[in-house]
Amino acid sequence: MPMHSSSSSLSRRQKPNNNNENAISKSMSAEEEVKLAALAITLNIRLRSADMPFAMQAYALRYARTLLLQPANHRPNPSLLARYLKKEFDSMYGPAWHCVVGKSFGSFVTHSPGGFVYFSLESFSFLLFKTEVQLITEAVVPTPAAR
Repeated sequence: MPMHSSSSSLSRRQKPNNNNENAISKSMSAEEEVKLAALAITLNIRLRSADMPFAMQAYALRYARTLLLQPANHRPNPSLLARYLKKEFDSMYGPAWHCVVGKSFGSFVTHSPGGFVYFSLESFSFLLFKTEVQLITEAVVPTPAAR
C-alpha cells in the first residue's frame, strides 16, 4: 500500500516517497491533467498531492468548494467539513474513506492504490484517503488468554 506524508503548512507540492511517484501521470492522460489543473485554478484550489483517478479528484475538489460556498458565519467547522466529504465519498465510492480538514496538521498515512488526494482551499487543507476494509462474515468470539 502506498504511503504519503503531508503537512498543511507546507507551501510546496508534496511528492509520494515510494515507487509510485508518478502515479498521477500514469493514471491520467495529459488532457486530463490539463483539465484538472484548469479546474483547480477555476475553483482557487491548490492540489498538493494525489494518487487518484481524474474523475474522483475533480469530484473531491468540486464537492469541497461547494461546502465552502456558504457565508463564513454559516460555514461548517473543519470537523463537519471532513465528515461531509468522507460520507460523500463513502456513498459514491464505497467504504472506507477518511478525511482530515484543518489549518495546520501533519500526517503520515497508508492508503489504497488510487485513493489519496491532498489539496488546499481557502485557509483549509483537505486530506482524503481510502483504506481497505475486510468484512467479517462470522461472529468472532475472543478466546480467553492462557495463564
